[in-house]
Amino acid sequence: MARRAGAPEVSAGSMADIAFLLLIFFLVTTTIETDAGLDRMLPPMEPPTDEEVIVKQKNIFQVSINKSGQLLADGELIQLNQLREKASAFLDNGGAPSGTEDYCKYCKGKRDASSSDSPAKAIISVKSDRETKYGTYITVQNELVGAYNDLRDRESQRLYRKDFTAMEAEYLNPETEPSVKEELKEKVKRIQGLFPQKLSEAETSTSN
Repeated sequence: MARRAGAPEVSAGSMADIAFLLLIFFLVTTTIETDAGLDRMLPPMEPPTDEEVIVKQKNIFQVSINKSGQLLADGELIQLNQLREKASAFLDNGGAPSGTEDYCKYCKGKRDASSSDSPAKAIISVKSDRETKYGTYITVQNELVGAYNDLRDRESQRLYRKDFTAMEAEYLNPETEPSVKEELKEKVKRIQGLFPQKLSEAETSTSN
């Protein structure tokens, strides 16, 4: 009887090359989603103090977001496209009486005595539900930062004939000349001091 031939061997040498090429293909063509974030400069850390800071309730602009994305600003139910205007009016109110230490000379608001005394005293507090959509939260934050930037742009145009956001971008650009950056530093800090960004994160609520 003729001897039965053995099973033919399969060359696996090229399989590794094919697998490697497929891996490279998927790495090159796959789109990786990135989480949205906040483009924001954190304020410098202030030295600790033992003095008790008393904040008047009228100097706090409270923004609440529920799980459905509805907004409550200072006790009033508003739409998202109204938030920036409401926040700007609060920051620019200048309610402190004329002649007092907190009086704001450059404020153009209603000077309502029941609202914020000055931009230096004004605080915006944001409270969100644990089930609030991340996109809604980011949009709210961006609208509030936009309110600060709008007011800073206004004062920057008044003092320097240039938007604050443009000056800040140039100042933060690593390619900006050191001499120009030094000049911009004083201007940026001055405008930031007129409308200091005070955004507070309140404790997240839980829906029942």
